[in-house]
Amino acid sequence: MRTRALFTIASLCLSMTVMGQAKLPKLMVVPSDVWCHENHCMMSYDVMGEEVMIPDYKKALQTSRELMNVIGKINTLMADRGFPLQDLSQTVKSIERTSQENSVLRTKTSGATLAESPVDKLRRTARADIILEVDWGVNTSGPKRSVTYNLRGLDAYSNKQVAGAEGTGAPSFSADIPVLIEEAIQNHMDPFTAQLRQHFDDLLENGREVTIELQVPDNGQDVDFETEYNGKELSEIIDDWMADNTVQHRFTKNDGTENYLLFEQVRIPVYRPNGMAMDADHFARQLRNFLKAAPYNITCKVVNRGLGRCLLVVGEK
Repeated sequence: MRTRALFTIASLCLSMTVMGQAKLPKLMVVPSDVWCHENHCMMSYDVMGEEVMIPDYKKALQTSRELMNVIGKINTLMADRGFPLQDLSQTVKSIERTSQENSVLRTKTSGATLAESPVDKLRRTARADIILEVDWGVNTSGPKRSVTYNLRGLDAYSNKQVAGAEGTGAPSFSADIPVLIEEAIQNHMDPFTAQLRQHFDDLLENGREVTIELQVPDNGQDVDFETEYNGKELSEIIDDWMADNTVQHRFTKNDGTENYLLFEQVRIPVYRPNGMAMDADHFARQLRNFLKAAPYNITCKVVNRGLGRCLLVVGEK
């Protein structure tokens, strides 16, 4: 009996050690788009003649002490439950420093500056594997106030909600919004973090979801997805590569023509063999290298569209 008990304790300790060694994806708390819009913290870019609105996190952090305190409070609550978070404020500062350094860089040969498109600037927003999006409103009833909140965990690769907590806290005489937030969400944090852990377990077992697009340029070239190699169409060859390189052969082909292929719910490994995180860009580059090699010898260009989406232009760069 004692031997069995010792074996059980040893097994639990080993399990906890393995869990402690497992890498957890990066998490970051950000204000919701609605909060940024209501507090006039949005910026716009002109992309191909279309105005794109995105949150201006730098302005939000500089103009709202309340936001800084709320993010700090949620960071603490998550850290207490074993989830250390990447800090939005420090990340924004790091991005800004990089931008300033890039603005003064010049090439040795011609003295040219670094090329940067509006899309490149959009990508320099704070990114993490899981975004914890927080929104709140204050309710007043006489001298008492309460907070109605919404906390969502969003997978940055698939844009799917993987965890959520919402509700209204008990009325309080406290005037401190972060304290009201803490009181409101305290009872929901354990179920919230349990949902996150469940999502992490699914990622490690089944891979993370990304989207891969492949498109042939309109340049009159001879290669398209119906071109045959050893009696097999290129689209079939790419299908087979996807099956061989996705986790548990899991992917969905949602569109397929002679000029365009769309693969969604593509399950890729969370980490590369060297321990670095895998994203859609790196996965697409593996496919590019496969198509570049014999017997296909097809030139391809990888266009990064974020952590979880990538376009492969097949036929030229």
